[in-house]
Amino acid sequence: MNTELFIARRIYRGDKKNDKLVSSPAIRIAIAGISVGLAVVILAVSIIVEFKNEVRGKVIGFGAHIQITAFDNNSSHEHTPIALSGTLIEKFSSNPEIRHIQEFITKPGIIKTEDDFMGIVFKGVSDSYDWNFFRQNLIEGSIINPNDTTSGNQVIISKYIADKLHLELGDRFDTYFVQDPPRIRRFTIVGIYETGFESYDKLFVMSEMPILARLNGWDDDMVSGIELLVHNFNRLNRTTQELFFEMATFQDRFGNSLHTLSIKDINPMIFNWLELLDMNVWITVILILIVSGFTMISGLLIIILERTNMIGMLKSMGARDVSIRKVFLYLSAFLIGKGMFWGNVIALTLCIIQDKFQVVKLNPATYYVSAVPIDLSLLHILLLNIGTLTVSLLMLIAPSFLVAKITPAKSIKFE
Repeated sequence: MNTELFIARRIYRGDKKNDKLVSSPAIRIAIAGISVGLAVVILAVSIIVEFKNEVRGKVIGFGAHIQITAFDNNSSHEHTPIALSGTLIEKFSSNPEIRHIQEFITKPGIIKTEDDFMGIVFKGVSDSYDWNFFRQNLIEGSIINPNDTTSGNQVIISKYIADKLHLELGDRFDTYFVQDPPRIRRFTIVGIYETGFESYDKLFVMSEMPILARLNGWDDDMVSGIELLVHNFNRLNRTTQELFFEMATFQDRFGNSLHTLSIKDINPMIFNWLELLDMNVWITVILILIVSGFTMISGLLIIILERTNMIGMLKSMGARDVSIRKVFLYLSAFLIGKGMFWGNVIALTLCIIQDKFQVVKLNPATYYVSAVPIDLSLLHILLLNIGTLTVSLLMLIAPSFLVAKITPAKSIKFE
């Protein structure tokens, strides 16, 4: 039988004669501190993790994980064409890190309506394009269907562009392409998407690759670049580095060397900002754990003072300091557990409400999402609970040594 655990349980549960010893206001404040601290930590981690996933997913949705283009130092959307070949595709297909390959052509243009005009970038894609991202963000219509001959020159535009130019699903509009000689093409809107990522929503119009190839006068194997999707985002830097050296020595039929860029290289400011959010989470977690720990320390000291007579009696009966310290550490674990229980209840309730009803809204132009995102990960919640319990108990070890300072002769007289 674990005597220390038995005594701690009796103190925690109380008895009919003396129920108030573990329910003083200071103890309640300590339990509340643990509850609020854990709830805040769970909310912070859930929000930041899902926010990063949302923003990262939108950036990748427009540009894939890796882009292969001509090595011409051209930062515009009018790329030097590269030639596809079976050898090149085989290199990508044989790479175990790559899960999908898709080619694209980008071409700037100006949409002109009766009342307004707007500069945009057409992104032409082939039948191999992964439409999952746009399917998830489509609010009207459907994705491009190459087999649909009733709608010529199909495009998908963003809600931002549609609102600015007063366009609707099924409308047709003229686009001017600045080249020699200038070209005009009429397109039909078959879908409208909205990602909330305004910097991309106001830029890209999705179209069919053969249309842009004909405008450029390119052969069937000529494209602006190749996009690659990888299996593991955490290995993106290593995969990009390996492909960079491999592509730098490869030449297409035009003699072009190929340049490899990851989505992190293309959008360094966004990904650096997302990495800074990790630091904010760690700072928040550490500060809250420290505050909660010190709150619990004050609670433990109060419990020791309230039980001074009991400590003296136990010592007079031969109990060692280590044994008595275990009693109070067990008791502290019970109180911390109670606080953690209510902290989990509060955090999970708020998370579920926000996830289902999106009560707290955000400005998409600033935060790239329309509402506070929530990631309910069982693993994260479990690790946070274990971490809170471990850190709190470790911080209580030093204060528990106060038991050794209490002598039986003085403590029995203590009131």
